[in-house]
Amino acid sequence: MQYTCIQTDAVPQGLHASPSEVKCGAPILTSVPSPPGRAMNKLTPIMTVDAVEPCLPFWTERLGFEITATVPHGDTVGFAMLRKGAVELMYQSRASIADDLGPAAEAAGHPGLVDSLSGSTTTLFIEVDGLDPVVAALEGADVVVPRRQTFYGMDEIFVRAPCGTLVGFAAPAEG
Repeated sequence: MQYTCIQTDAVPQGLHASPSEVKCGAPILTSVPSPPGRAMNKLTPIMTVDAVEPCLPFWTERLGFEITATVPHGDTVGFAMLRKGAVELMYQSRASIADDLGPAAEAAGHPGLVDSLSGSTTTLFIEVDGLDPVVAALEGADVVVPRRQTFYGMDEIFVRAPCGTLVGFAAPAEG
């Protein structure tokens, strides 16, 4: 099957790119109206970590995220929600998940939920307006994939956040 690259902003609002119009390895998935009561409005990842507190400065001090909610768990923060613009993410400690979700998961036939989350991985991919300010803010961070121009038209960099999450930042390449 032959594909042709398109930019999603080149498709007029209300129209959808078909897989035959897309290159770069995979079709672009587009929004299709959902039947009433079946819409999905937002996706916010929850990263499971041993401790929430060490994760927060990477987002707040380096990247300007705001902590919008925290939930204590004993003497620590068990859960934190962060936001910058339309980007939202959450961190929850394993101990908090064990207390919060563990009993319900066990009752539903899924014992060991927290142990199963220890092996899960999530890579975040955040599109930004420009990569230069982000790269400057990431000085000293653990760069996993150095800044590069991709075949799909992005200028991007991947770093490992202090709690282990792989985070890619990308902006449309100029030129």
